[in-house]
Amino acid sequence: MRSLLKIKKTKVAKAVAFSVSLSSFFLSPLAHAQYVGRVSTIVTDINGDVISKDDPDLQRYPASLTKMMTLYMTFRALHANAISLDQRIPVSIHAASMEPSKLGLRPGSMITIREAVLGLVTKSANDAACALGEFIGGGDEARFAQMMTQQARVIGMSRSTFRNASGLPNPDQVTTARDMATLARHLVLDYPEYYPFFRTPSFNFRGRNIPNHDPLIRGYAGADGLKTGYTAAAGHNLVGSAVQGNVRLVGVVMGAPSNGRRNTIMMNALDNGFAKHGIAPAERPMVLARATPRGRKRSNVILAKATRSSRGRTVEVAQLPTKKAKASSVKRTTHSSSAVKKQKKR
Repeated sequence: MRSLLKIKKTKVAKAVAFSVSLSSFFLSPLAHAQYVGRVSTIVTDINGDVISKDDPDLQRYPASLTKMMTLYMTFRALHANAISLDQRIPVSIHAASMEPSKLGLRPGSMITIREAVLGLVTKSANDAACALGEFIGGGDEARFAQMMTQQARVIGMSRSTFRNASGLPNPDQVTTARDMATLARHLVLDYPEYYPFFRTPSFNFRGRNIPNHDPLIRGYAGADGLKTGYTAAAGHNLVGSAVQGNVRLVGVVMGAPSNGRRNTIMMNALDNGFAKHGIAPAERPMVLARATPRGRKRSNVILAKATRSSRGRTVEVAQLPTKKAKASSVKRTTHSSSAVKKQKKR
């Protein structure tokens, strides 16, 4: 009888141990950071009042949205006069080795803080982000990441943890849509003298023109930044802010399946947010997309007029002539939104 009881206790102990191990796995950031097929969104006003939301508290991988926190730390140091925009900082072997997107910085070279900031807000340069992190972190990117996490807690980002300055994949680097909206608002409110960096359309870096990747700046009325982000695990992320009338809204989309879907979700959410404030959505400006037919090297430039709905609306498209074609041969046609989505987007 005693031996039987002992066997039962052993089985119970193993079951409990397995249960604890299983729960630890499911509660780990790696297991819970991503929710395949689910998009997290939130729209708030500048005071933090939530206008709309959809799973805003799911922990997600931030990807290059991480650079918003890197920039917050940089602006904080600039505001305190601990560093200056024209100050030159070193590029380490570690920083130069960062994977694209990057400015192509060489080990042992120097870059100004202004150039690094512009590299982050336009090209989302990982090498420039790492160089900034190492410099502000006293030569150690990991120490800088700890500083990022501590500051995140101070401003109310309770579910965010940072492990690097760039957003390159790390299973322990997580955030939420709600936390990213909080960060965006603090960038606008805490450092108004530096926030305009986010709306930089392009900048010249050592003879190269570096365009801004943010689709809202080109495609949504009143948009003035902030940041895109993508990795295979994170999906397509976007944080944006726009002002129409006297209302500023902040929107976040995380985990979208494509850039096009991400942009549509964001623009529709902002439109609905402004409508709730009694502001009729502004006409969306003409945006550029480039399509390259199979088997051809030359690209056709497409002008597409964005719509407010991903279904049931049409998009006016104009195909610009190639060099061999005459300007008079431009054809204007109308396609459904689903057809336009097939055009290759940047």
